[in-house]
Amino acid sequence: MNLNEIIFVSDMTFEDFILLHESDDFTRLLLSKNQYPEVDVSLAVSAIESRRKLKKKVPEWYAVPGLVLPFPLSAEQCSSSATAMYKSELVARLAGPKGKVADLTGGLGVDAAAFASVTGEVLYNEMSSELCEAVRKNFSLLGIGNVRFSCSKAEKGALESILDGFKPNVIFLDPARRDAAARKVFMLEDCSPDITALQDELLAASRNVLVKISPLADISMILRTLRNIKEIHIVEADGECKELLLLMDREFSGDSPLIEVASLRDNQSLCFRAEDEFEAEAKFVDKSDALDGLQLFEPGKALMKSGAFKLISSRYGLQKLDRHTHLYAAKKIPEALHGFGKVYSIIETAPAGRQSFRDFGRKYPQAEVTARNVPMSSDELRKKLGCSSGSNVHIFCTSVASEKLLLAATTLPGARR
Repeated sequence: MNLNEIIFVSDMTFEDFILLHESDDFTRLLLSKNQYPEVDVSLAVSAIESRRKLKKKVPEWYAVPGLVLPFPLSAEQCSSSATAMYKSELVARLAGPKGKVADLTGGLGVDAAAFASVTGEVLYNEMSSELCEAVRKNFSLLGIGNVRFSCSKAEKGALESILDGFKPNVIFLDPARRDAAARKVFMLEDCSPDITALQDELLAASRNVLVKISPLADISMILRTLRNIKEIHIVEADGECKELLLLMDREFSGDSPLIEVASLRDNQSLCFRAEDEFEAEAKFVDKSDALDGLQLFEPGKALMKSGAFKLISSRYGLQKLDRHTHLYAAKKIPEALHGFGKVYSIIETAPAGRQSFRDFGRKYPQAEVTARNVPMSSDELRKKLGCSSGSNVHIFCTSVASEKLLLAATTLPGARR
């Protein structure tokens, strides 16, 4: 496929074709490609599939049907506008408005475009020549001019050639988390490029290196594998842990990085260091404490990822339901935590037993359910209750002060569900 042979926005045929067939079945469209000799239908189908993936993630790009989007996987794996903007704010702090940023794993270019909006110049590097050429054309169409392009594989020994005299204040990498057989991988050394093998070269070329890794990665293991990690950013959006970012600083010699959990929906952040969690003393619910009428806080995935289990209790005055039950109760959950999880109002509790399961199931025939720190799964709990999904009621079966308890709660108005 030769991108130079495609009809671009200057001749509206390709753009009009995409808009006209945006909702069509791909198989039928490909089978009828002979009806459209003036259009590269295979590329158009790839663009339509990519646009569907970009509609919510990068709506400002979706609004430009002339963009060349040759690989749907690159659209699936690219950053959203919100997460790209978060990274650009980090980069702006490090590089400044006239600084330089090298994106060594450019992909579809969403991150590079965000960096270009806040810094002086960006080096975009991508090993796929086809994708690199597509992004070059797309950036021209989007009016992004302060970017230079490189098409090389980021690997050991190649960095000097890729930079070619470019002196970055920040280097950014988002290693591919799939192997040659397109299977997902999670270990740093299995990703491409291998950051563990590159870290010395990267830190020699730039004081600051920002790395995006799998949200499933084990933070404690990462800290043992990579050096000079000054900051760890755990980014939550739409109730999911979307990104795990490591900021390496060659001048940082400490062993306790700053950990920031960021909620993009609520524009909130929670910052701490590992020793803060280690030194924190949690307050626990007592067996005699009545939970009815209290509010309940269920941490989201990003906050759980951070490991700040005792800190939540000590910093915000919450009572932990049990040592290994990461649920918290208080008369009122502080607004500062609302962006990092779900907030409920507890309406009823009962010891977990056969009769209680039956009673709760009859009283709440529709409810969401969660089994936490008890020897059963959430699916098993639903079967015991006999309720179906729905309504704003949530039933927990969990350990409270070393006892198994059923807890019914309702989502607070305006709280995340």
